[in-house]
Amino acid sequence: MRILIVEDDPILLDGLTVGLKLAGFSPDAVSTCAAADEALHVSDYEAVVLDIMLPDGSGIDLLARRRRERDVTPILLLTARDQVGDRIAGLDAGADDYLGKPFDLDELAARLRAIQRRGSGRARATLCWQDVVLDPATLSVTRDDKPVGLTRREFTILRLLMERPGAVIARTALEEAIYGWQEGVESNAVEVHIHNLRAKLGSGVVQTVRGIGYRVGGEQP
Repeated sequence: MRILIVEDDPILLDGLTVGLKLAGFSPDAVSTCAAADEALHVSDYEAVVLDIMLPDGSGIDLLARRRRERDVTPILLLTARDQVGDRIAGLDAGADDYLGKPFDLDELAARLRAIQRRGSGRARATLCWQDVVLDPATLSVTRDDKPVGLTRREFTILRLLMERPGAVIARTALEEAIYGWQEGVESNAVEVHIHNLRAKLGSGVVQTVRGIGYRVGGEQP
């Protein structure tokens, strides 16, 4: 799950970036409204973690501006516990959720998963296709009730494909989901991850639609 973190406290920003990466997310990090605006204009994110108090403006103003521009990216606000007015203003401006500081990183990760799940129209926390079960909360995958060990990027690719069974996901979309700004992407990186997924899950789970991308489910190509 590729997310954008907008937080001006460098210690907290670093902790969020490292912690959410360990929780299976692919985070990009910025510290100002201007940098967040630029990032949201050039990249697609599944969610944004947005602090309200930023050095060049209010996170609520940034949120309201994005909604006026018809940006529907889910946004979770970080607020001080006693700022009830900010929470109300943020929700009314279009925020999908909020979390008071200080907060638990595991709760933040769970709220982000819930936001993403609602956005994709799912009620269940796990993803299932035939005998393959993927649990975003535990970063675990089983096939026929047997555990399958995947790397973080393999897991992310499989999650994206299983969220929309039968739909073809372009290679470029998969690259954007698993690599951040500062990470180099080799030309065949996605193909390597797909090859590894097939080796671990069996050749019939992930299909290639030539010239377009990859899918889970659907008719055999």
